[in-house]
Amino acid sequence: MAETRTRLRRLLAEKLDDCRESDVEQRLEELASVTDATFDDDPVRPVFAALGNRTRYRLARTLAVTDDELCVCELEPVVDVSESAVSHALSDLVDAGLATRRKAGNWRYYDATPLAKSLFETAEREVSERE
Repeated sequence: MAETRTRLRRLLAEKLDDCRESDVEQRLEELASVTDATFDDDPVRPVFAALGNRTRYRLARTLAVTDDELCVCELEPVVDVSESAVSHALSDLVDAGLATRRKAGNWRYYDATPLAKSLFETAEREVSERE
């Protein structure tokens, strides 16, 4: 933390042409209030946490680029894990708001939510614009 404070002091001194300890403290308080407000009960975190796993990411991506609902048996070969692992990953995606689930008899069908489609479309657009 001491090194961080030293670097912060140098940054503030460059920006303000002078830096006092009170400037450092004020900036640390500003940053703490922003992060506390952003990360306490963060509703966005579960979305990105769900996408942080390779299996869940591949399932969400597959659902987002297909036009129809898909059954677990159709998604299993996409990720090459057991049916129970696919079902568990899909439940996590549903809980995160990235997929919907519909039961029809013995079959469960999944589809991407507008949120999932929008996330992938936005990411694709931004990445293609950078290239």
